[in-house]
Amino acid sequence: MSKTKVHPDQKYIDGLAANDSVIIQSIYKKYVPKVVMFIMNNSGDRDHAQDVVQEVLILLFNQAKANSLELTCPFDAYFFLLCKRKWLNELKKTSNKGVTIIEDAVSINESALELIGQTEEFDEKQQLFDTMFQKLGDKCKELLKLSFEIKSMEEVAEKLNVTYGYVRKKKSLCVGQLTQWIQEAKNFNSLKND
Repeated sequence: MSKTKVHPDQKYIDGLAANDSVIIQSIYKKYVPKVVMFIMNNSGDRDHAQDVVQEVLILLFNQAKANSLELTCPFDAYFFLLCKRKWLNELKKTSNKGVTIIEDAVSINESALELIGQTEEFDEKQQLFDTMFQKLGDKCKELLKLSFEIKSMEEVAEKLNVTYGYVRKKKSLCVGQLTQWIQEAKNFNSLKND
């Protein structure tokens, strides 16, 4: 696969990662109305549309923060397609009938579809991690959250008012348990090829 050039619309992804209110307002002004109209024309209402937009923006924020999103197509096509697929999947969940996602081949290029695939896979991995993380005990969750925020284990130990040795051992046990649960999850094998 050849390395594709980053699209100028990467500014929207970078703006989301930086929580830039000007960029976020710009997304709402330029791109959200199209999503709202699509959802309202496809068995939804304004509240459904806002929920879908929020979920997609949070997903993009998380993926951008993880530095795993380089836009290689226009933001408009990418954002709209993500929202559209999320809404159609919601419809599929709430109805007994299957929903077939038919892409408009004229408006979507290969790099947009490739990015959508990466983002949906990132979302699945994030959901699996979050689900397994919630199974951990409160002490493990607190320790791991602090170690994500604070890089120095000495500071984590100080903040928790325990020894450095205890923090290292406990973190190792917590990560081990989390890893085991993730690997035992039924959808782990389909997600691990990245």
